[in-house]
Amino acid sequence: MSTGNITINLKGISANWTALNALSAQNVETAAVVKADGYGLDAGRMARTLYHAGARQFFVAAAEEAAAIRRELGDNVCINVFSGHMRGDTEMIHDLHLIPMLNSFNQLTRHLEALPGHPFGVQLDTGMNRLGMEPSEWEAVRDTVVSLKPDLVMSHLACADDPAHPMNRQQLTAFCAMTDGLGLKRSLSATGGILLGSDYHFDMTRPGIGLYGGAPFSEANCVVHISLPVIQIRDVAVGETVGYGNSWTAQVPSRIATVAAGYADGLLRAMSNNGKLWDDQTPCPIAGRVSMDMIGVDITGLNHDPQALDILSPYQTIDDLADMAGTIGYEILTSLGTRYARRYVSQ
Repeated sequence: MSTGNITINLKGISANWTALNALSAQNVETAAVVKADGYGLDAGRMARTLYHAGARQFFVAAAEEAAAIRRELGDNVCINVFSGHMRGDTEMIHDLHLIPMLNSFNQLTRHLEALPGHPFGVQLDTGMNRLGMEPSEWEAVRDTVVSLKPDLVMSHLACADDPAHPMNRQQLTAFCAMTDGLGLKRSLSATGGILLGSDYHFDMTRPGIGLYGGAPFSEANCVVHISLPVIQIRDVAVGETVGYGNSWTAQVPSRIATVAAGYADGLLRAMSNNGKLWDDQTPCPIAGRVSMDMIGVDITGLNHDPQALDILSPYQTIDDLADMAGTIGYEILTSLGTRYARRYVSQ
């Protein structure tokens, strides 16, 4: 096979949800975020796995993303839409029984006029300045909204991956000021917020990246393994170069393996001359630039010629790889291309 292989450990994803559920305060419901096609791992499969683990509330970014979850799980779950009720979404929201998190007065008006009596939630801006009603806007419509009994009132933390950041407490205070005493179901925390403690949990938590093995959930199971086939191995003499731009030069007689993957497969060019692949427990540095379909790897330190090398494994997580590329684990997962052969296992 000339393309890479991705193995996704469904049991590990289930275990991550169970662990985050246990970290959520007592009587707090734990949802699951499966946006961006389940963080690049197939939203339908992720939803089914998380449903069997115990999740009954799911979150997607856009209404279009909900179809795969509804098709997989039927009407047994609630599907919430972060982007709210966008123009053109009415039919999907109705037909797929979605719960839009309304983000503005305009969305509130659109939803109530187009789908009177249909469930909805409300998203509030507590300082991130991304989505949600600002305090003055919320104050103007709060009594009307409360009388309509929304399914959920939520906000989102901007700096939860840094527990010491003052923004966390600032947003918590703002959220309480906007929602205390209203008798509404509330949600503030994704993965990072869960780890901040019970003050941030309210009635529902919404783990996302932690389900798929990413920071800041350091206890997460590694659930994605990527193995890349070696196309060719060659000897490179001292002074010879490898790859585009002559950016890597052999300082000693070297062995270079060319593996079948590149930035078209989500392996970022920023890893050029910086990232590593692995032969079991042995790291092998990238030699030269990551190109569209191929990566050169220095295997001089190995005593054999490997048939494949791993770029994600128990020895190199999505966050390790992200650090090498100067990005975050989210981008690594959601950038994985379509050429990989995918295998889903429960072990």
